[in-house]
Amino acid sequence: MQLNSIEDIIDDIRQGKMVILMDDEDRENEGDLIMAASMVRAVDINFMARYGRGLICLTLTKDRCERLNLPLMVNKNSAAYGTNFTLSIEAAKGVTTGISAADRATTVQAAVAPDASENDIVQPGHIFPIMAQPGGVLTRAGHTEAGCDLARLAGLEPAAVIVEILNEDGSMARRPELEAFAQEFGIKIGTIADLIDYRLRKERNLERVAECGMKNHIGEFRLIAYRDLINNLVHFALVKGDIKEKEPTLVRVHMPHYLNDVLGMKRSDTGWPLEDAMRHIEQEGKGVIVMLNKADAQEEVVTQIIECQKQDQGNP
Repeated sequence: MQLNSIEDIIDDIRQGKMVILMDDEDRENEGDLIMAASMVRAVDINFMARYGRGLICLTLTKDRCERLNLPLMVNKNSAAYGTNFTLSIEAAKGVTTGISAADRATTVQAAVAPDASENDIVQPGHIFPIMAQPGGVLTRAGHTEAGCDLARLAGLEPAAVIVEILNEDGSMARRPELEAFAQEFGIKIGTIADLIDYRLRKERNLERVAECGMKNHIGEFRLIAYRDLINNLVHFALVKGDIKEKEPTLVRVHMPHYLNDVLGMKRSDTGWPLEDAMRHIEQEGKGVIVMLNKADAQEEVVTQIIECQKQDQGNP
């Protein structure tokens, strides 16, 4: 069966329809029904409960969770895929026991309304919110992030209702069963991998923020700073000479080793020093060094010092 394009899937999300997204076989290897939370109705919740059979969840951005004052279910997440469940919720008004399809739809609408606040929900309840990682599927390739991404790309509130699809015997539906499900109910089906590819092709996730000339004891370079718009990290490029698209160019992608690159530590186990790369490019007359920073750079420095300490003490 040919899968649907992400463009077609986004169009159905925009129209308030459900879609199916599958993740990788080496991940959860499952398919979820997904629809925009802002358009969910009682009939949709009922369909998900009857035919999806999994746990009906509400995917929310970090900003929305903070606005609703929704704490995570646990402080230390040890789940296999790091799914960020918050405490369960119920609408503060307009529901009875909270479990009916109508009540659950009301709860979803209360949580994703444009002016929603913590006063519009109570805890616990029968809807299970999950906090998506900032950056969506480009940060974490899960159905939680995919749900928020699809709703956002459709021009709607970035929140979705999702449910895993199970077979009638309670086992997880895999691709053959998911394709049959999609055909039976006329639902478009695609993959998270295709959504990732779509975003990489359509979105600009890097911006050039500053540039200056730089001269050191090795030579002269241009230092360019770029900001990663997904995680707000700043990365750098050291450029030498006139770089042309169709000409072979020396490129070094460098993960900073701070003890080596900043403090000048000379050890054989610290990888290729930044200075060596700069000298190589200086001799060539042109080239680029891309320096990628990490969010946990400070902790990495501590780890590097501990490793050096072990070696100084003769421990492997």
